[in-house]
Amino acid sequence: MVNKDRRRRELARQKYARQQQRRVDSAQRAKRRNVLIAGVVAVALAAGATAYASVKLIGGDRSTTDGASADPCARPAPGAPSKKTWPKEPAMAIDASAPYTARLATTCGQITFTMDAAKAPHTVNSFAFLAGQGYFDHSRCHRLVDQNIYVLQCGDPKGTGEGTPGYTLPDENLKDPRIKGNVYPAGTVAMANRYDGTNPKTRNSGGSQFFLVYKDSQLPPNYTPFGRVTGGMDVLKKIADAGSHPEPATGNTAPNATVVIDRATVGKS
Repeated sequence: MVNKDRRRRELARQKYARQQQRRVDSAQRAKRRNVLIAGVVAVALAAGATAYASVKLIGGDRSTTDGASADPCARPAPGAPSKKTWPKEPAMAIDASAPYTARLATTCGQITFTMDAAKAPHTVNSFAFLAGQGYFDHSRCHRLVDQNIYVLQCGDPKGTGEGTPGYTLPDENLKDPRIKGNVYPAGTVAMANRYDGTNPKTRNSGGSQFFLVYKDSQLPPNYTPFGRVTGGMDVLKKIADAGSHPEPATGNTAPNATVVIDRATVGKS
């Protein structure tokens, strides 16, 4: 009888251990599914084995979980995210032969990047337009991916990964020679989109969401590269070092740091 009871306890212990391991494995898979898309469309990477899904904002609580670093960022400036949308892409208003610089004054520090209007005129024109409209002001950078690919995603005033300015943009500069071996180098600024990896109808689906690559990341060349970080890589590292946390219902990840764009501006360099 004693042996039977001991055996039952051992089987129960093993079952519990398996359940715990499955939970850990599930959480890790969920983190790996994060991608650079706006919405809920999944894409398969060129390697074929790993799929990623969009994430949703986790906000409000400045406390950390799982022993993560304390929030290294300041509190956001007063103000509310934009609710503006437009029925169509803005008319071309930039000089495509001139360089432009974007400045993001964030709660974690300033991030500056140059934009290549010659290679991505629609994207740069739209970004300048949205910045001028205050569209990015007071918006939270809602996604931090810190496994397999290393990016901070911003540009959605809703903070859900589903927000759009009401129009879409054509894909541009997808054959940028700097994207070698499907690696977006650290410092790249590129557009998020809804391309699912197979259906051509989901091409040309960029909007307002963009991502900042803080460490070389292997991705299929489906995301318009339109800028290069010239200042603030230390800010991105600070955000990345603070880690991310999952949203259990969706498997999405958000930065532990409270990353909010207090103000975005664009001007000729």
